[in-house]
Amino acid sequence: MPPARRLYVGPSLRRLRRDRGLTQSDMAGHLDVSPSYIALLERNQRPVTAEILLRLARTYDLDITSLSEGGASEEIARLQAVLKDPIFADIDLSSLEAEDVAGNFPGLSQALVRLHTAYQEGQLALADRSVETGPGGATAGETADPVAESRRFLAARRNCFPLLDDAAEALAHEVAGPAGLINRLLERHQLRVRRVPARVMVDSVRRLDWHRREILLDDELDTASRNFQLTLQLVYLEMREQIDGLLESGVFIGDGGKRLSRRALAGYAAAAVLMPYSAFTKAVETRRYDIEALARQFGVSFEQTAHRLTTLQKPGQEGVPFFFIRVDEAGNVSKRLDGAGFPFARHGGGCPLWNVHQAFRTPRGIVTQWLELPDGQRFFSIARTVTAGGGGFGRARVDRAIALGCAAEHAGRLVYTQDQDGLGADAATPIGVTCRLCQRGACAARSEPPIGRQITPDDIRRASAPFGFD
Repeated sequence: MPPARRLYVGPSLRRLRRDRGLTQSDMAGHLDVSPSYIALLERNQRPVTAEILLRLARTYDLDITSLSEGGASEEIARLQAVLKDPIFADIDLSSLEAEDVAGNFPGLSQALVRLHTAYQEGQLALADRSVETGPGGATAGETADPVAESRRFLAARRNCFPLLDDAAEALAHEVAGPAGLINRLLERHQLRVRRVPARVMVDSVRRLDWHRREILLDDELDTASRNFQLTLQLVYLEMREQIDGLLESGVFIGDGGKRLSRRALAGYAAAAVLMPYSAFTKAVETRRYDIEALARQFGVSFEQTAHRLTTLQKPGQEGVPFFFIRVDEAGNVSKRLDGAGFPFARHGGGCPLWNVHQAFRTPRGIVTQWLELPDGQRFFSIARTVTAGGGGFGRARVDRAIALGCAAEHAGRLVYTQDQDGLGADAATPIGVTCRLCQRGACAARSEPPIGRQITPDDIRRASAPFGFD
């Protein structure tokens, strides 16, 4: 008779413990074992016994198959994603080796993933640094740019935080809708929700008044904005520990970058409560990424839905990788997220031939466009205008345009490509990242010559483009 197969559940056990906010000593006390035994189980240095599995199931009310199925699948997926980095291209690393490392040495796997995240953040910081050397070798621009720091923090993690998704999904299950949200704030935190006129809010849309135990909301907020603000307040009250833990892994020179990143993580978590990962990803595939239909299904705004679509990269449950950008009519970028490898202009304006700038011509109408960069990469872009502020006659409002896009190979999964009248990626609009980096010659929209090219005189020949260059 063959020997019984040993079962190792280290990563799953660690995740279970951390999700419940337990120390190894806490779990050891619950299971009536020693803390050192829990440590050995989590490091996969001991197989889990049937007795311990039963105690886990009874103590934490869970299905034991959730521990055994997939085991280190999430750790494996993360490690495999890291090993796809071009820096490892000349090393022969098989998927089996990644499985062995993640399954048998989960601590080493986590360390490598964390180190690679720090490496990515450092690379982004170098790419984003645009400083000039001054007299005596001093550098200008050494003060921290909080917006750039926050963008680097999010980009290094591909704007995906499975820890927040899991915690938010659990919270969404407990809250169960907008009415449950208000009850949760009242029963758990003794906070009443009160809608008051804008003049009372004094340029705020939400304010927490601890003295009166009230959350005040601008009474002109629409339903989607009101629900988001209440959810955001609940996230600040109940998910502080998870957010602070993620911020500890970032590198911030000043407080501004950390505060912006904290706000971004809180917004991420609030969206994850309103659009729980499992339910949202299922709806996304069913509706083929129809943003307006998804917004109606989950009771959120067009922009909130588009933003949420950029976060669906949880290992093992990945959606289409998207990039996201939000601009105003002057071309200023107020939000930018990249999960699709799109080379955003880090300094200067973007390309005016991109449809995100044309969306203002057809307010609230969706415009689509195939794009081709100078290096041949092709993307599919969806753009539409959105409105901030307003809510009543005489209230100031700001119109912005947002664009959501993905690489051409994923575009077939989107509802927006089904009626293209035979037009596809081959009909892509040639665009550049920014004029200073674009080498296309005959472009009437060019505002600057490309770096490193010599301007030609026009006393004999005038080029059709604003700048002629050799």
